[in-house]
Amino acid sequence: MLPEANDGVSMAYGKWIGLIAGNGRFPIIFADNAKRLGYSVSAVAHIGETAPELEQHVERIHWIKIGQFNKLIHALKADGIQQAVMLGGIKKTHVFTTVRPDFRALALASRLRVWKDDAILREVAAELEREGIQIRESTFGLTGILVEEGPLTKRTPSKKEWDDIHFGWDMAREIGRLDIGQCVVIKDRVVVAVEAVEGTDETIRRAGALGREGVVVVKRCKPQQDLRFDLPAAGPKTIDTMESVHASVLAIEAGRSVLLDRDEMLRKAERAGIAIVGVSDNS
Repeated sequence: MLPEANDGVSMAYGKWIGLIAGNGRFPIIFADNAKRLGYSVSAVAHIGETAPELEQHVERIHWIKIGQFNKLIHALKADGIQQAVMLGGIKKTHVFTTVRPDFRALALASRLRVWKDDAILREVAAELEREGIQIRESTFGLTGILVEEGPLTKRTPSKKEWDDIHFGWDMAREIGRLDIGQCVVIKDRVVVAVEAVEGTDETIRRAGALGREGVVVVKRCKPQQDLRFDLPAAGPKTIDTMESVHASVLAIEAGRSVLLDRDEMLRKAERAGIAIVGVSDNS
């Protein structure tokens, strides 16, 4: 029997895992943790999205353009990959600008009835699994970075801020149900901004311009969330953006969201006087 790490995932020395990498720190954090668990990592990275430093954290890396789906599959199969994770975002605005899909991507697109995130990602995962590559949950081997319920900073939300959190929690569920986004920004029980294709940071900046200081950021999974991809995440950059617009609270779903570079993130929040709290339906 293989030994286990403290997060309950079996160690697998000499075993390979694939990493389909988007932007942000999540792919790098995963690669480092996968090594700790005994895995070797073969990454497929996207030009213009994935951080170049990922190369220093994996055993093999294959760079592709967004939309080169056939090349992605061939890269993983060439390395003998039978299981993989999909981590990090791809800006949706590429659909209108730089994406040049190959024939395989076009064939996949033709099978979609609706162009929603969940539908696209599920079809991508299904195609990979037809090729013998199992897509694992985004939380695979990363138990230690999941958000726990309750206050994560010394400062806790005020009663007024909790009112905005509860209001935003319900609003975020509805925009998620419609597959629009995962984040809303609230002030005085008014929806100031809703995340769409621009991503969380730009949503926060827009909310700061409209609502001024004291806005409350709420981020949660969609009700129909597939845990294999696109989990809500926040990190130091999120706090930098919130501080720049004098936002006051980040409420993020407990158990189904991740904190990236947690210690640095919490230190920045403490210095900025920003409260961070893990929230669930029972909060």
